[in-house]
Amino acid sequence: MGFLGATASLLDAVVGPGVMLLFPLYASMRAIESPSTLDDQQWLTYWILYSLTALLELSFWKVLQWFPFWPYIKLVFCMWLVLPVFNGAAYIYENYVRQYVKLVSPVSQNYPENQKRVLQMMSLDARKSVEKYIEKYGPDAFDRVVKAAEKEVKKR
Repeated sequence: MGFLGATASLLDAVVGPGVMLLFPLYASMRAIESPSTLDDQQWLTYWILYSLTALLELSFWKVLQWFPFWPYIKLVFCMWLVLPVFNGAAYIYENYVRQYVKLVSPVSQNYPENQKRVLQMMSLDARKSVEKYIEKYGPDAFDRVVKAAEKEVKKR
């Protein structure tokens, strides 16, 4: 393979662990210390996807050894997940995982039926904000907001 093979092997040996482990570890520690939950979502999703990739690799290593480009495919996939330009892990969470998370976390039974229906249609973050709003201003204030939004929809 010569120079190109040696370069590719070095790239896999040096850049791979840096991209797949060192940078995500550093970014995860920063995410823990930051007040925002968006970066937590990015890095938790990354570690889940990386773990699934590692499990796939361990389970099917006999098959994957027949594909000489597998380490590079994995490296490119992990770069897409990690690099802030792409934020692939956050993309996968938003477009594929979040819909199942909403099903898992039911709305509290403390709300009237019409409010539960509205809360179930919201994302988790929006639901938390609305629940804080209801705690602060009461359920009647939330009913007024919902009715105003329904009037706006009917106008259109």
